[in-house]
Amino acid sequence: MALKEIQISKIILQKRKEKGLTQDALAEYMGVTKASVSKWETGQSFPDITFLPRLASFFNITIDELIGYLPQMDKAEIRRVYKDLSDRFGKEPFRTVYSDVLTITEKYYSCFPCLLQMSILLLNHYMLEEKEEQREVLEKALQLLRRVREESGDLWLMKQATSLEATVQMILGDSLEVLELLEPSFLPISGDEVVLASAYAMRGEAKKAASVLQVSLYQHMMNYLSVGASYLMHVSGDLEVFKKALKRILPVADTMGIMTLHPNVMGQIAFSGAHGYMVHGQKEEALKMLRLYTEACNNFKFPFQLQGDEFFTEVLPWLEELDLGNSAPRGDKLIKEGMLSAVREYPLFQPLQEEPAFRSILLELENL
Repeated sequence: MALKEIQISKIILQKRKEKGLTQDALAEYMGVTKASVSKWETGQSFPDITFLPRLASFFNITIDELIGYLPQMDKAEIRRVYKDLSDRFGKEPFRTVYSDVLTITEKYYSCFPCLLQMSILLLNHYMLEEKEEQREVLEKALQLLRRVREESGDLWLMKQATSLEATVQMILGDSLEVLELLEPSFLPISGDEVVLASAYAMRGEAKKAASVLQVSLYQHMMNYLSVGASYLMHVSGDLEVFKKALKRILPVADTMGIMTLHPNVMGQIAFSGAHGYMVHGQKEEALKMLRLYTEACNNFKFPFQLQGDEFFTEVLPWLEELDLGNSAPRGDKLIKEGMLSAVREYPLFQPLQEEPAFRSILLELENL
């Protein structure tokens, strides 16, 4: 585990200036001479250990922050910790694992990639907590995400944190906060991958250029289908628009082999299709969509991992380099339980409860 260099001198100087204090003023507060403070700030000497709590309290920071002790995790360690905690959420009491998550975030409060992934962990497992306690968990995730967004200085981490923060706010029902977070960043897609691929091609790296474009195609396709599933839900009140959208989305998913390439996305589309048909009381069509949903669930291979296929041959190495690799953000047990509860507990599907086809679907999902 890498540790940043101890840098108490720099921090004392920085915090003193932030408060607008002179060396004389700090020296008076600490009961030392101005010369002592000057030596602290230039690194010629360090404060006595007994002064550290008082200095930290004065600057409103922790002792670790005062001395520059900022423990970090690398990507492999974060991935290992996430997987361990995710697995434990499926086996142990929520509060036991949640307590360990809090301990990790306190220890690695300056490791922003770690804080981001712990936020994702909470966002993927908060529903395991008792209903009345879920808000507390989501607000903790918000606190971590805000820290990443405001303090990390890393553009990619900040972008992810903003998106996730908006997701949490949506769950909490604060649509105005979502608009404030996302409206300024809703800009046209840049298309940087085309320029990047051209640069590789110019340097004679044709294979690398093709790889960049294939990975981009994979991302755009998954985004199109995921957004398509959400679009189906939002236009479901208009049967004609809904059916036109479904007619366009399903063939793309079929042509690109989404049923095996990414069954989760296929499941989202099918679920949205079932929702739309039930809005209009079309039970038979809804059951067809739920059968498609069940087929997608059956295509999950556990332990679940994202993958490429015979067309997307360059995708797997890219997936493996992501923060969590190509593994799912939840454990297999929770994924299976979620597949079943999504259908069984969905209010709009309650009129189907007595249908033999629906009961058969539930039984199949129970036996995954």
